[in-house]
Amino acid sequence: MIDVLRSLKSLVKVSRVQIDNNVFRLHYSFTVLVLMAFCIVVTTRQYVGDPIHCLQKGDVPESLINTYCWIHTTYTIPSTLEKNVGRDIPFPGIGVPENPRDVRYHKYYQWVCFVLFIQAAFFYVPRWLWRAWEGGKVQALMMDMDISLCAEQERAKKRRLVVDYLVASQSTHDWYACKYFLCELMTLANVVGQIFIMDRFFDGQFLTYGLDVVRFLDMDQEDRVDPMIKVFPRITKCNFFRFGSSGSVEKLDALCILPLNILNEKIYIFLWFWFIILSVLTGIVVIFRMVIAACPPVRVYLMNMRFRFLQMSHVQTVVRKGSIGDWFLIYMLGQNIDAVVFKDVISDVAKRLTTEPKETAP
Repeated sequence: MIDVLRSLKSLVKVSRVQIDNNVFRLHYSFTVLVLMAFCIVVTTRQYVGDPIHCLQKGDVPESLINTYCWIHTTYTIPSTLEKNVGRDIPFPGIGVPENPRDVRYHKYYQWVCFVLFIQAAFFYVPRWLWRAWEGGKVQALMMDMDISLCAEQERAKKRRLVVDYLVASQSTHDWYACKYFLCELMTLANVVGQIFIMDRFFDGQFLTYGLDVVRFLDMDQEDRVDPMIKVFPRITKCNFFRFGSSGSVEKLDALCILPLNILNEKIYIFLWFWFIILSVLTGIVVIFRMVIAACPPVRVYLMNMRFRFLQMSHVQTVVRKGSIGDWFLIYMLGQNIDAVVFKDVISDVAKRLTTEPKETAP
């Protein structure tokens, strides 16, 4: 188990070339790591043993009733959750339904491991798309200038090549930036969409799951009903039908324990809070991107805040003369090369833009 989890460490490995921001990395690194780890844990009997244990008074073998109830789902009675345990009902959600419609079937536990894996895959899709669309442009422009120990003549030559490219290809990187902004928008759509999909997966009980748990902790002991038991019941019922000795259909009522739900309830309370936090952070980033695209002064301010060693006049020239795509590529480049080299690059680009006519790459 430890070896399997250790194999996931590559997901949080920091790449030498940074072509995205911290919030974007939370989607494809930390979130994917967590989802894959949960997927492995829920499929490992080492922690929960058998996923279901059913008890009945008939002569049906235990292994048979366990397999049957796991495959054909179990159920609880929601109306009994408010009743007194030990006096009116034996366990929360277990009793005789007063209305045939007052039955909630639970079949999600068969699919939890698959859903977690699919969720992890969807969180990685924007990263995969951006790497394919980016095409190694930032890495090609770096030319190992992230290493400060470099001969002055060689560094000057590389810097001149970068400056020539940035000046000659001015105003041609807008689509490059748009692809990244689209990937950020995809991360927001993915995390918000997954919240609603999980709500559908749990029969409309996931949207308020975290809030219900918080309210439950503040309620009086006598009045509260654990919302985690509502969504992830630990004890359920199962009906097994068979032919009797006379040929008539007999109904066996089994009581089933679901040890796996002890893990599921903790997993999804963590995911609820994490997805909400991630949605808020990603939403702020997307709004900030819109502001950056619409307001060049904000780009100047952001460059100045991120790279304090740059001259303000040079930053203003580069931003004013270029487009949003040029600014984005330069900003990404600044995160990956040596600070001294980047300062010289911005200085040379600003001087070229003020002394030479604007050129467009063929």
